[in-house]
Amino acid sequence: MMQYLDPKFLIEAVGIIGVIAIIFAESGLFFGFFFPGDSLLFTAGLLASQSLLSLPVLLVGSFIAAVLGDNVGYAFGKKVGPALFSRENSFFFNKKHIERSREFFGKYGKKAIILARFMPIVRTFTPILAGVGSMEYRTFFAYNIVGGFIWTFGMILLGYFLGSVIPDPDRYILPIVLIIIVLSVLPAVRHIRFKNQ
Repeated sequence: MMQYLDPKFLIEAVGIIGVIAIIFAESGLFFGFFFPGDSLLFTAGLLASQSLLSLPVLLVGSFIAAVLGDNVGYAFGKKVGPALFSRENSFFFNKKHIERSREFFGKYGKKAIILARFMPIVRTFTPILAGVGSMEYRTFFAYNIVGGFIWTFGMILLGYFLGSVIPDPDRYILPIVLIIIVLSVLPAVRHIRFKNQ
């Protein structure tokens, strides 16, 4: 099962259209939270530096998918509303993810739309909560555009740059991806630690 969440394996299996579809699903569909968005974008950028993927298509496609995904999440939150909080836990849904995202949204307000892009799980549920909380759509959309741009272009171009300057970058994908995962999870771990003190 874990190999299917390995970014390089995923990219080789689904191609550039698959990468774009995964970014859309992780950004806006509540069951997409388990996709490795950060490491997927980084690895795709690294592979683009080796001419295995088209960089312009990857950049534009991922950006559009991230923005559209968040819009779908917002619309879903607006439609479902408070009923989301009384939903039973299932394989694809866990109330603790919503609660964690709600705390994050409560702490950072509008900026959460941008900051959440860099936090797995929270990234998926924050736009839904913006819709639940009836955040003005124009405000949400503006922050969504900025967050989507910084996240997709930033992660892809970081991978592309490192892939361009490091010889034989394939050897370093796994350790770099592990570092990205650790850095992504650190804020959540720190939050839980302080909360339990």
